[in-house]
Amino acid sequence: MRLHRLSITAFGPFGATQEVDFDALSSAGLFLLHGPTGAGKTSVLDAVCFALYGAVPGARQSPGASLRSDHAPADLPTEVQLELTVGGRRLEVTRSPAQPRPKKRGDGFTLEKAQSRLRGHDPERGWQALSKSHQEIGEELTRLIGMSRDQFCQVVLLPQGDFARFLRSDAEARGKLLGRLFDTRRFAAVEERLAELRRGGEARVTAADERILALAQRIAQAAGPAGGEATPIAARPGEPGLAEAVLEWAAVARSTARERLDIAHRVLTGAEGRQRTARHALDTERELARLQERYEETVRRAAALEERRPGHDRCQEELERARKADRVAPALELREEAELAHRRADAALDRARAQLPSDLADAGPDQLAELERRFRQELGGLESARRAEARSAGIDGERERLERESRADDATVRDADAWLAGWDAVHAGLRERIATAQEAATRAERLAGLLAPARRRLEAARRRDALADELLAAGETLAEARERALDAHESWLGLRERRLRDIAAELAAGLVDGTPCTVCGSAEHPAPATEGDGHVDRATEETALTAHRRAEETRARAEQALGLVRERHATAHAEARDAAAPAAADGSSAAVADGEAQGAPGPSVDELRDTVDRLAAEHAAEHLLAAGTHAAREALDAAEREHADRLELRQEAERRAAARTSRREALDREQTALHDELAAVRGASGSVAAHADRLTRRVELLAEAAEAVRAEQDAARRRKEADDRLSDAAFRAGFDTPEAAAATLLDAAAQRDLQHRIDAWQAEAAAVADRRAERDAREAAEQPAARPSAAQGAFETAEWLLREASSALAAADQRCGELTRLSRQAADEVRRLGPVRQEYERVARLAGLAAGTSADNERKMRLEAYVLAARLEQVAAAATARLQRMSSGRYTLVHSDARTGGRRAGLGLHVVDAWTGSERDTATLSGGETFFASLALALGLADVVTEEAGGVRLDTLFIDEGFGSLDDQTLDEVLDVLDSLRERDRSVGIVSHVADLRRRIPVRLEVVKERQGSSVRHRL
Repeated sequence: MRLHRLSITAFGPFGATQEVDFDALSSAGLFLLHGPTGAGKTSVLDAVCFALYGAVPGARQSPGASLRSDHAPADLPTEVQLELTVGGRRLEVTRSPAQPRPKKRGDGFTLEKAQSRLRGHDPERGWQALSKSHQEIGEELTRLIGMSRDQFCQVVLLPQGDFARFLRSDAEARGKLLGRLFDTRRFAAVEERLAELRRGGEARVTAADERILALAQRIAQAAGPAGGEATPIAARPGEPGLAEAVLEWAAVARSTARERLDIAHRVLTGAEGRQRTARHALDTERELARLQERYEETVRRAAALEERRPGHDRCQEELERARKADRVAPALELREEAELAHRRADAALDRARAQLPSDLADAGPDQLAELERRFRQELGGLESARRAEARSAGIDGERERLERESRADDATVRDADAWLAGWDAVHAGLRERIATAQEAATRAERLAGLLAPARRRLEAARRRDALADELLAAGETLAEARERALDAHESWLGLRERRLRDIAAELAAGLVDGTPCTVCGSAEHPAPATEGDGHVDRATEETALTAHRRAEETRARAEQALGLVRERHATAHAEARDAAAPAAADGSSAAVADGEAQGAPGPSVDELRDTVDRLAAEHAAEHLLAAGTHAAREALDAAEREHADRLELRQEAERRAAARTSRREALDREQTALHDELAAVRGASGSVAAHADRLTRRVELLAEAAEAVRAEQDAARRRKEADDRLSDAAFRAGFDTPEAAAATLLDAAAQRDLQHRIDAWQAEAAAVADRRAERDAREAAEQPAARPSAAQGAFETAEWLLREASSALAAADQRCGELTRLSRQAADEVRRLGPVRQEYERVARLAGLAAGTSADNERKMRLEAYVLAARLEQVAAAATARLQRMSSGRYTLVHSDARTGGRRAGLGLHVVDAWTGSERDTATLSGGETFFASLALALGLADVVTEEAGGVRLDTLFIDEGFGSLDDQTLDEVLDVLDSLRERDRSVGIVSHVADLRRRIPVRLEVVKERQGSSVRHRL
């Protein structure tokens, strides 16, 4: 990545536009960026970072901080433009932060959103716009650069102060920086994921035990009476023998249930045999009853069939005659159609002849057609005159339209003049309305700031009054607890004293002849002590002691409750007195209580409620008034738009009036010419159209009459042909006359009805004949009458017994099936529990290793720290190559994974001194040594991060401060190392205000601090 040009406008300390030519500065390979403190050296680097990532580095991107220069004029927008080459592409990125700008209308400022633009350079077409989206530009530049903003700020803008702190910091601080640069969040996510898996595995093991026990309970419910014969399960969830006990108990329950199932099978077999016998008897009686009834029905149907035979014969004869008449039907229809057509044609001919002159009443079709042709030729000659007459009428209509437009424009001008006359007053009133609403918004905001503290004080006052009663009650409770504790203590002491007085009798009760006394050691006990009146034994004393302790605990809880209530009361009192210091967080409750004792009770609830109500009412009124700001602005915008529209309407009306005058003159000239032409064509008619209509009417009458004559002649011919066909068809069908055939004709529905009646009689006759031939029905009729009801009763009894046996068998079978299913589920749960437990143990071991808490992790290193340690080892190796040159071969940076104190190992950094051969911590380096060590570390880190980012070439680097701590020789060595970076065509910019560097580095960019804002100057 190489920087070419940077343009800064109204950014940071730069009040005007400043240009930085990095191509000219980079030509020497090493250039100096210098200037007095506060001039804006670092702001140049901030501008580069802002152009690439839309944000400035580190703490300078604090919330509320503005990037806009205070020196810039109000109308000059803040903008940063950077031209660079990255990934083989030459790009230009322009960014502007969110900033206020003057309003285009009216006074004040409005906030303009942040803007971004990206352009690419094409050798043939020049600069081409690529995107204006913040997200697209950010993603594209991050992809091309290959580094995040934090990585870029550490790798390209090398902040020496950060790396000096990195050398002296502990492992935790180094881990934070390295984690931010190398993005090791995925390894931390692995640690968290393993911990989450460990918790999930533990929960799954516990849940599996609970599921096995739940299945055991369901097996007991499913076993029913059979479950009572098995030994109950004594194991509990989590105990090792729970699974085996459940499986054994389920096996016993299944065995008992199977025995009961075998018994139910045998009972069902007997019931099924009895049911089959009863069913056969019932079916036999039902079949006999059916056959007897069928025979009786057949006899009845045969008698009814003979009664309908005469009607069947009549229908059959009528259907045959109708089918003969169907062959004459087409000729009948054709004759009727021809007759109807002839009557219509004759009527049409009479109407047409009535409209003709008397001399043409008997004319033939040829004569009428010839007259029609002559009139059509005359009508064709009038087409040009007709167009002229239509144009004349159009001119009249257009002149009327011009008059209407003229009157409408005159009304528009008058209306616009009347409205514009009051514009100044309306405009001033609307602006005053907006100002009033804005002032109300300001007052509403101020009242809102007063209302919230007032409400808090009111709520605190309510709590204060409520807690005052609780405080009195807690005090009374404490006094009672203290009295009870004192009484219990005195009672216990009295009982203890009485027991000690009679302790000899208590010891004597344990003496046994021949056994030495525990006090004197004698085996003889001539006069053991005896218990006196009111003797207190050990149990009585311990009971009193227990009562004393309970009373003390009650007193302590009462004191604690009183202190808590007193503290809450004091807090509420302080909040009610001063809302700006709620709860008196930095003072004690005793101090607040002292304040109350000194006569400062604070405002009452009623006073605070009145204050809150008054502020709320004022706030609501001002808020309501301020709510009209938007409506007032919209009204002003609408009025201004209407003002512009009315001015434009008046101007348009004036322009149209001038155009209408010219149009009227042209229409007058055209109308005069048309009048002369039409006068010669119209003749005696009022108009060309009237003359043409009269000719058209004659042509139509002649054409209609000729057609009517031809149609009447054709209809007469077709009617004669239809009569001949009808007579011939009636004769072939066997009818004497066509009228006889028409009388016999039936429609399709009537014929279908006759056919259906004939078919029904024949089907019934066939069915009766079939039934008469049935032998079994005749034999059943000869037997005694059947008795199906008695057989039905016997069958129902057998059926009920079978259902009972089936229900018992189904219940036993269901119980066996349910026990088998639940036992199989229990066995599956036990089998599944094994892998789950093994998986849990494996995940728990991995989680302990990744978190550094496992005994197998000797150095107690977390996974993320282990990865960062590998990165730090790479950085140390890359930094050593430059540190040895800067220190003349004396120092070498090495990574250490040793533990310090009780902290975890992995991110230690030591320096090896070749002069002494010792290895020591980097915090022991001197100021100058710390600088070039941190510089070497920064350059090494830049190489490692660049390699991590995919090998993106960094052609421009910046080093910020730290050179003032070096002596002349070390400074020369450091500059030689930096100068060696040019071997790979790199350019290095040093940011410093050390005066000696100006002599050593001829190419410089000077930042000059001035009253009107800083500026830059190139020293080449």
